[in-house]
Parts: sequence; C-alpha cells; structure tokens
Amino acid sequence: MWWFQQGLSFLPSALVIWTAAAFIFSYITAITLHHVDPALPYISDTGTVAPEKCLFGVMLNIAAVLCVATVYVRYKQVHALSPEEPRIIKLNKAGLALGLLSCLGLSVVANFQKTTVFAAHICGAVLTFGLGSFYMFVQTILSYKMQPKIHSKQIFWIRLMVVIWCGGYVLHIITTAAEWSMSFSFFGFFLTYIRDFQKISLRVEANLQGLTLYDTAPGLINSERTHLLSKDT
Repeated sequence: MWWFQQGLSFLPSALVIWTAAAFIFSYITAITLHHVDPALPYISDTGTVAPEKCLFGVMLNIAAVLCVATVYVRYKQVHALSPEEPRIIKLNKAGLALGLLSCLGLSVVANFQKTTVFAAHICGAVLTFGLGSFYMFVQTILSYKMQPKIHSKQIFWIRLMVVIWCGGYVLHIITTAAEWSMSFSFFGFFLTYIRDFQKISLRVEANLQGLTLYDTAPGLINSERTHLLSKDT
C-alpha cells in the first residue's frame, strides 16, 4: 500500500498539489499569452484576464472544497483523540470555524478578480491568509497540548516554524516574492497533516426513516381509493 492510500492522507496531499497546480498553470498561461510580466507577478494578476482567470477560478474553487474536507477531518480527528479535554475541545471548535472561513475566502478570491470587484477580492484574501494564519496558530497550539501523548514533539516544532514563517510574511507582504512564498508556505502547512491522516478514516451511514419515500404508505393510499370507489358505486 502506498503512503497516500493509508487512511485519508490523500486529502492534504491533493489539496497542496492541486492548489500549487492552480497557481502554476495560471501563471504559465498568463505569461504564454503575454498578459503579465514573467518576472514573478502577483498571484492575483495571473488570474485576471481570460482564459487564465477561468482556469484560476475553477481550480481554486475545487481547492476550496478540498480545504473544507481537510479542515473537517482534522476537526473530527482531534475530537476523537481528546473527547474529554475542555480546552482542546474549545480550541478545536475555534480551529474549525477559522478553517472554514479561510476556505470561504479562497472561494471568494477565485470568483472575484481584483480587476472586477476589488473590495470583494481583498476581503477574500484577508479571510484566506489572515484567518488562515490564525487557523494554523490554533492547530499549532493543539499540537503542543497533544504532544507527547498523542504525537511526537517534532510535528509541533515543524508546524510552529511554518506559522512563524507565514506570520512574518503576513506582516511584510509588500513584494511579489513574499506573496508567492506566503501562499506556498500556507498551503504547505497542510502537508504536516499527511502522517496524522494516515491514522484516520471516516464512513457515512445511511439511516432510513422508512421503507419508501412516500409521506403515506402506498398500500394505505390504494386501500383508501378502493374504499371511496366502493361507496360511489
């Protein structure tokens, strides 16, 4: 069995690979069509003109869905590992809310280009990277509280270094290099979930509330009709 076939480790892997592909493909398309300067433009500039903006939007929307799934699985995993720790439960719920809002921001960035609706695009970026940074911070605190009982100290230090790196670029995002570095570092944080997600799987159970989808059982309906017809005759 390959490493990405273990548990749900394919989720964070797919999220990071797909998001990186969205940035790279839109960049290649934009410079091929001479829509942007090839010397490291802003990421948003590579998705403002057709056809690259269409590619950029579709791929980031899919990335947002993968992000929601990854954030939710992480929430369920932490909840299952520490069901009776009040502080961890509160932090875990806060992390879920921050993560979902960050995913929403990613979808907003994908659908509102800065050349069309600038305010919405900026709000989406703030949700994605601003609240996303807080999400990483919360997850790092959870890692600290869960080590060494649940996992090793190494994963905590790795996540802490990524958070510090991203936090520095959030404060100093004045160059295109900083934007690209922060974006890849932000989504790279989810790579630290791969080993954790190898230890979890989820399943969906279907609980039927009845044997049919009728509001009233078909046999009862037929019997009522037969009774009415017999009266009419």
